[in-house]
Amino acid sequence: MKSFLRKHHNKAICIVIILLAVPGASILAINHYVERIGAKYIYSAQNVPNADTVLILGAYVFPDGTLSAMLKDRVMVGYELYENGKAPKIIVSGDHGRQDYDEVNAMKDFIKSKGVTGKDIFMDHAGFSTYESLYRARDIFQVKKVIIVTQEYHLLRAIFIARELGLEAYGVASDNHDYGQVMAAYGVREMVARNKDFWLVKVIKPQPTFLGEAIPVLGDGGATDDK
Repeated sequence: MKSFLRKHHNKAICIVIILLAVPGASILAINHYVERIGAKYIYSAQNVPNADTVLILGAYVFPDGTLSAMLKDRVMVGYELYENGKAPKIIVSGDHGRQDYDEVNAMKDFIKSKGVTGKDIFMDHAGFSTYESLYRARDIFQVKKVIIVTQEYHLLRAIFIARELGLEAYGVASDNHDYGQVMAAYGVREMVARNKDFWLVKVIKPQPTFLGEAIPVLGDGGATDDK
C-alpha cells in the first residue's frame, strides 16, 4: 500500500510541475519573441531613418508639472531628433484623463521652451497605454512612418506593437541616466506587459478608450491644444 501511495504521490508531483512549467515557458518565449522583434528596429539617433513624426511616450509628471527623470530624457531625445531633421513633427502621447494630472501639456510646454513652434507639436491626450498611444498614432494622427522614443526596456515592446499595427516603426532609446533600483521592478513588470500586449495586438485587437476625428500629423499641432 505504501508503495502504491508513493507511486501516485510522485506522479501527482510530476503533473503539478508540468502544469507550472508550461505557462512559465510560454511567458518566457513570448517575452523573448517581443524583445527580438523590437530589437531589430532600434537605431542610434544619428542613424535612425527619417519619419513622419517623432512619438514620445509619456511617463510620470510631478504635481507642479515638472517632468520625471525618465520622461525628461524621453522628451530631450525626441526634441533632438526633431532639431536634427529626423522628422518634421512631434507627438507627445500620455495620460491626461483627469483634470489634475496632465502629462502631455507638460511635455509640450517643455519642448516649446526649447524654441519649437507649437504647430509642430501634437498632443495625444488619451495615450493611456502603449497600445493605445500607437493605435491612436495610426488612426487619429494618420501616421505611417514613426520614430518612437522611450527607454529601451519599454521601446522593445512599443516597436513590436507598432509593427503589428502596420506602422513602419523605428526606435531611439532614451536611457541617458541611471534610474536606480526601480529598474529591477520595471523589468519584471515589463515582462508581464509584453505578454499582455502580445495577445492584445495578435488576438484581441481592441479599440482604444477614445478615438474620434482624424487630426493628420502633417497639419497643425494647434488642433490638439486644450488651453
